Amino acid sequence: MQVRVTSIESPFRFLAALALLPGLAGCFASSGGESSSDGGQPGSRLRVALAFPPAENFSPYGADATLLSRLGVTEGLTALDANGGATPALAQSWRREDDRTWQFTLRDAAFQDGTDVTPKAVADALTRATQAKPAPAALAGVTLDAEADGSRRIRITTATADPVLPMRLSSPGLAILSPKAYGKGNPDPVGTATGPFEITEVNGGGSATLDRFDDYWGGRAQASGIDARFVKDGTARANAVRTGDVDIAEAIPVAQAATLDKATLKEAGTTRTTSLQLNTESGPFKDPKLRAAAREAVDSSAIVKGVFEGYADPGAGIYGPAVTWAESKRVKPAGRADAARPDGTRITLATYDNRPELPEVAQVVQQQLQKAGFQVKLEVREYSRLESDALAGKFDAFIGARNSLLDTGDPVGILAGDYSCDGGYNLALLCDKNVDRAVKKADGTDGTGERQDAAMAAEAEILGTDAVVPLAHQQIIAGVSTEVRGVILDPYERTLVGAGTRR
Repeated sequence: MQVRVTSIESPFRFLAALALLPGLAGCFASSGGESSSDGGQPGSRLRVALAFPPAENFSPYGADATLLSRLGVTEGLTALDANGGATPALAQSWRREDDRTWQFTLRDAAFQDGTDVTPKAVADALTRATQAKPAPAALAGVTLDAEADGSRRIRITTATADPVLPMRLSSPGLAILSPKAYGKGNPDPVGTATGPFEITEVNGGGSATLDRFDDYWGGRAQASGIDARFVKDGTARANAVRTGDVDIAEAIPVAQAATLDKATLKEAGTTRTTSLQLNTESGPFKDPKLRAAAREAVDSSAIVKGVFEGYADPGAGIYGPAVTWAESKRVKPAGRADAARPDGTRITLATYDNRPELPEVAQVVQQQLQKAGFQVKLEVREYSRLESDALAGKFDAFIGARNSLLDTGDPVGILAGDYSCDGGYNLALLCDKNVDRAVKKADGTDGTGERQDAAMAAEAEILGTDAVVPLAHQQIIAGVSTEVRGVILDPYERTLVGAGTRR
């Protein structure tokens, strides 16, 4: 198979042009109803509009890993079930040999380049992931060694006990690619993955063509392929669904949902929470009493009603209703400071516009804080121009959306990364000994139920500092043609199309 890669001078110019169109008429060629070239069953192609273009040339280690997963290209040894537990994928079973060692038995499967999925190939792929710079988020703080163990098994040993390793290996950033993928630079997933669809053509940051992988271990996909377009503008995605130019459009903005026929709207809860992060290291919110004042000023129900128009739940904690076990185990925060009077305290509140609802959320929060007595300057930028300043503590407050179970499915992972002294994504710059102690205890806890209990105890410690104010637990809104069946809207936002998705 030949793969053609077409470069364009500026993918962002292409996306900007699309954003000016009322729809995407003519962008997608119709190719439904044709038989596959090997005489297999007929299957229409799916026309899919995605919100974010590949940012790293489809590298499987960074943000693009989820993009590959959502298009049905890549897979890991495991996947996550509806309750966040590990379920078989390329590994059909596993067992724990001791605290640090696990043995995984592989199923019979093939890579898209025609070679077999072997223990050596899997071990080499995982070893490459451990050597990636930066390392995939799922491997943060984890050292592991993978080696082949006979003809169908692989043994993985971690430097310290890792009770959630099977969940960790479900991460899109730990997808298994064939040896051919690993040359110079980032691994190339084009024609080297294991999923039901393989990439056959990439057009810069504007589009990609995928064909059905006929030897997929889970059975031949019902669609013959996917024509994917990356369309940043949410209005353009909604218009494309309304005019029939696409079959599936992800991330329909709340403001556009009312413009679509209800029969084309699909909703599902997610583990994504929109939160207000308060800078605990410097500035006014170093004072816990002013943080308490900010928390008391925020009315999350007004945000859910006014901004999300009901397509969200009021902020209850770091984990929301889509984390099915969280509410029954939630612990009430203790030891919160008494609120002080803001008395005109000046603060800078920042957010990003990649998610169209966030600037609206920020405006509502700005008004609520001002009503409480703060003076609030609002700053909105594109995310890539904002992240470094936010992590450096250059803002007093920050509003962002974070999927609490995206990287590993382990509830403790986001606590360590976002709220511990050594956390790599600690936007609140929180460094609290009680929080670190609770997170460390949770991280060392074995057993699913016991680990969940420990995670909720750590959540209570974090919320007790008022470093974070949960605002809303978001829902997925997708536009789906009434002719399409089998779209997969999972709470972790890792999937969209699969072998059973069809038109």
